[in-house]
Amino acid sequence: MNPVFHASVEDAEAAFYDAFNRCDLEALMAVWSEGDEVVCIHPGGARLVGLHAIRDAWKQLFESGLRLRLRVHHGVFHSSPMLAVRSVLQHVVVEGEDGIPPPIIATNVYVRGPFGWRIAMHHASPSPEASNDFHDDTPRIVH
Repeated sequence: MNPVFHASVEDAEAAFYDAFNRCDLEALMAVWSEGDEVVCIHPGGARLVGLHAIRDAWKQLFESGLRLRLRVHHGVFHSSPMLAVRSVLQHVVVEGEDGIPPPIIATNVYVRGPFGWRIAMHHASPSPEASNDFHDDTPRIVH
């Protein structure tokens, strides 16, 4: 199988969240950088280092039967020719449950390599329930 080429950070991020929403482990892992130092931190979880540990954690989540749907909003972005950092609010809906939980704050770090943009770090943390940092969907760009 040939690796998917992500020509932009936006393409890589869209592929990551699309794979998450479909519980598609292979598609999600295809977005990760192949370096040894990739890092993933799930909300309230331990730091996972390396593709094997990251794959196992996502596999457990996808096989748990919990159906999560994510929408990503209010991005704050910084990028250079080879590195991009994107901080977003993830609005998570658990299928079959009522109520809207507070958003999750996520920071994704992308690196550019021979197969385009890939995620090198994903850190997601719970946000305080009262947090309302943004009032619209206007992207915030840091220069």
